[in-house]
Amino acid sequence: MSDFKDDTEKATMERIESPTRNLEGSIIDDIRDPDEGKTEEERAELERQLIRKLDYRLIPWLCVLYLASFLDRTNIGNAKIVGLQKDLHNMTSGQYNAALSIFFVSYSVFEPISNILLKKLRPRIWFTIIMVVWGICMTLMGLVKNWSGLMAARWWLGLWEAGLFPGVNYYLSCWYKRSEFGIRAAIFFSAAAVSGSFGGLLAAAINRMDGIGGLHGWAWIFILEGIATTLIGVASYFILVDFPDEAHFLTDDERLRVIRRLRADNQASANHESFQFKYVKQGLTDWKTYLGMIMYMGVDGALYAFSLFLPTIISNLGYKSTEAQLLTVPVYAVACIFTIIVGYLADRFKQRGIFNILFALFAVAGYSILLGSKNYKLSYAGTYLAAMGVYPCIANTITWVSNNTEGVYKRGFVLGLVIGWGNLNGVMSSNVYQGRDSPWYRPGHLIVLIYLAACLLGGSLLNYVLLKRENSKRLRGDRDHWIQGMEEKEIADRGDMRPDFIYTL
Repeated sequence: MSDFKDDTEKATMERIESPTRNLEGSIIDDIRDPDEGKTEEERAELERQLIRKLDYRLIPWLCVLYLASFLDRTNIGNAKIVGLQKDLHNMTSGQYNAALSIFFVSYSVFEPISNILLKKLRPRIWFTIIMVVWGICMTLMGLVKNWSGLMAARWWLGLWEAGLFPGVNYYLSCWYKRSEFGIRAAIFFSAAAVSGSFGGLLAAAINRMDGIGGLHGWAWIFILEGIATTLIGVASYFILVDFPDEAHFLTDDERLRVIRRLRADNQASANHESFQFKYVKQGLTDWKTYLGMIMYMGVDGALYAFSLFLPTIISNLGYKSTEAQLLTVPVYAVACIFTIIVGYLADRFKQRGIFNILFALFAVAGYSILLGSKNYKLSYAGTYLAAMGVYPCIANTITWVSNNTEGVYKRGFVLGLVIGWGNLNGVMSSNVYQGRDSPWYRPGHLIVLIYLAACLLGGSLLNYVLLKRENSKRLRGDRDHWIQGMEEKEIADRGDMRPDFIYTL
């Protein structure tokens, strides 16, 4: 009996790991192999050259896009400490928090459908449109005269920014294998940490323009950064490319290599797939979608609470506004470094859950210090631990969800749903720190700590355990009955619900 079991598991693993079948059920050799006759060493070198070419062409500009995006949504925190509230008719703390909240409402509502529009319109056109429009919204925010104008500008900013983050994460998954996606997503998201550092320095510099053209310094922060975003959006039309099968910067052989690599990795993004509502239904009926939403709300709620209020928290610890802007820089630098390290290690070891669990503990430790501290220096140290824990888990969680969701439209919809729900918790982040709680903000720190411990840490533990249990069932053949009597096209349409699809832990 033991020998029979061993033989069965061996056969199952051979079926799962076979690189010769694609998602249509045929062999990938139905696509011409451009490297036929080459040795394994020659193939490996060509693959390394291909990946380097993709990295140099795709990643730097995508980082620029997200740098602009995160800078534009969070620069209101820098504007606040240089007089925004006072200059807009002494706007109350409640009104200021409402202006933060309304961004996340429009941002979250629009995200689930944004990836469908990206697929329909193509990345180059979609990203160009949304960046130009939100750049205009950002510029106009510098001309607002009252709270109502600020609310309107923030609503439209959120609506048009909604397409970038889920769109880029989906876009990257159409170019790289699952084991290569994490570090790229981490580098892309590290632009958020860079924007925190850059935003503090930039705001401190731009504020010196106070009075020029009859405008306040905070208004120039919005105007100049909005103009820069608009110009980046226009440039994107000429710099970005769409999908691998149409990439003009690749040779014919290189395009074939990209598609063959994705198919060998059991990724449906290597195929063309027409939109059908069943893919939305698959996403909505998948338990992994909801655990992804729980994990991401835990880390995203903490992220926005951290980034929107870090300058305020530091300024209320006894530092002047310019000093507070500058003291945010090293915190974000640490966040950037650890985001990239985690992305690299998670890819190398093909483990996502362990890193989510470990770094959630860092975040919990950081907010525990902020909650209990009555010492300025200790509280400042706590922000480093919080940044080390929160920022890496954003990219890692999204990569984990993407790795375990198959199908072009299903993955796009699920990523939009997970990210949209996470960003909706920015409403909490926008209201969690009240002026009356200054300078220690204990109620706010407690709420963020609960988010991290219950949703990020608890959700990651549960997701890891359930995925591991499901993998065991698939390896034993307990799920093979799912596809009995089906044709190969029907099996392929099941995506990650195929018995031979093994989840990334």
